[in-house]
Order: sequence, then structure tokens, then C-alpha cells
Amino acid sequence: MVNMKILLGIMKEPKGVQTQECEISNIWEVLGRRWSLLIIKNLCNKEVIRFNELKRALPGISSTVLSDRLLELEREGLISKKIYPEIPPKVEYRMTPRARELETIMNELGKWANRWKSPQLQQTRFQ
Repeated sequence: MVNMKILLGIMKEPKGVQTQECEISNIWEVLGRRWSLLIIKNLCNKEVIRFNELKRALPGISSTVLSDRLLELEREGLISKKIYPEIPPKVEYRMTPRARELETIMNELGKWANRWKSPQLQQTRFQ
């Protein structure tokens, strides 16, 4: 239950709680954007992936949005990009060790999503 004094701004939250919420909020700014988790999920399944291969794996995403999300994930240190000096340019994306830590979370999230959409739950949701 939320303390009313904290809610009204009379009292401050304990420092540890505030820091943890802030960190979760910061990472959610990146991972919560549309397509970000699906990009990470696709990178979990492959060691290296190229732009067009990733675009084909994400039906409905535009090239512009994919480029933007990849750039955001790269800036956050979750993916790395390697550009080969070829014509046409060859660009590969891979997860960084920091992002590899998300694999367990992504697997558990996938299991949860499968349980959530199980036929029994589907029936209960619509009754």
C-alpha cells in the first residue's frame, strides 16, 4: 500500500526503493518502446543478424523504425553493430554480453505469455 505522505510529497520514499524504481523506469524507457523486445528476442535466437533478415523476421516494422530502435539499443549498450567496408555495405548486429543477461528474462517472459494465452485462460477471459 502506498504511504499517503509519500504520495502527497510530504515525506520522501526510502532511498533504496526510489533508486530501484528509477533504474527500472530508465531501462523500461528503452525496452518498453514498440518493437524493442521483439528485436532483442530475435537477437537471442541468433548470434549475428543482418538488417534485412531482422526486418523480415518482424512483419509490419518499417525500415525507419527498425533503424531507430537498433540505434537506441546500440546507444544503451544492448547491441553492437559491425560495418564491413564492402559495396554494398554489410552490417551485422549482435547482442552485447550486457544484453545476453536478458535472455533468461526473455525466456521466462515467453513462458509466462504462453501460459497467459493458454486455451483455458482465453475462455475465462471472455466469460
